[in-house]
Amino acid sequence: MTSFEDLHFFVEVVKHGNFTTAAQSLGISKQLVSRRIIALEARLGMRLLQRTTRKLSATETGKVFFQRAQTILQALHEAELEVSNRSGDLRGLLKISVPLSYASLRLAPALTAFMQQHPQLEIWLDADNRHVDMVSEGYDMVIRVTDQPEEGMVARKLEDAAMSYCCSPAYIAQHGIPSTPQALAKHICLTHRASEWQFVEHDQIHRIPIQPRLKSNHGEVLRDAALAGLGITGLPAFYVAADLQAGRLVEVLADYRRPQGGIYAMYPYHKQVSANTLALIEHLRQWLQAPPAGTAITAVT
Repeated sequence: MTSFEDLHFFVEVVKHGNFTTAAQSLGISKQLVSRRIIALEARLGMRLLQRTTRKLSATETGKVFFQRAQTILQALHEAELEVSNRSGDLRGLLKISVPLSYASLRLAPALTAFMQQHPQLEIWLDADNRHVDMVSEGYDMVIRVTDQPEEGMVARKLEDAAMSYCCSPAYIAQHGIPSTPQALAKHICLTHRASEWQFVEHDQIHRIPIQPRLKSNHGEVLRDAALAGLGITGLPAFYVAADLQAGRLVEVLADYRRPQGGIYAMYPYHKQVSANTLALIEHLRQWLQAPPAGTAITAVT
């Protein structure tokens, strides 16, 4: 009979595409992973992996087995959570995906405090800008910066994500300051991936085309470029609050309202949510909206 451990080994190998990285993820030797997969194939009497000189990939049979194995492992994980949660204490593993900059600039101290309150709880924090598949990759919760939570997800707003458009005093000295959103056409812009910025005037949304000199999916890169005087950037306020307060950056077009986004904790409707997830969401909502006195939660550079 195939063990849960063998299923786990196989799933990791398929996800990573090679034995070496899978073994590193599992914390065991490459040779052990390889032996267990070979034994699994022999027991089933079917080839699950197609081996080439560069990488491994699942055969058609392997793809079917991979999907079933993921479902079984997820069900086991949820069963363990349900049983452990009945004890009243938070325990077990909580797997979370968070945008990289948000993890360092806002989440870290709140998460540390939560773990101090629940010493038997383990956290796997994946800080990455990659858009993960919660179900297939086994995440309990994701945190995303968005103005439109995804369909099929339960979304709990942790805090607002108001946009701030700003630049350095050095940029203003050289290029001046835009008096209207339309004036951005004559300025150097630094942006995420958008080719337009949105502003609201008299309840009308104006979409302003821009010609960005720098595009990046990393907010701290855009902030640092603005600090260096390279142009005007638009970022959620948590990226630039400390720099605005210190005068390293200056807000522009402050009289024009921006469409309001938010920071959301999300999990699928169809997924049984654990007590761990619900407790963390409530903790983050309280912490981020009213942090403990004397706690600095915005990084200063």
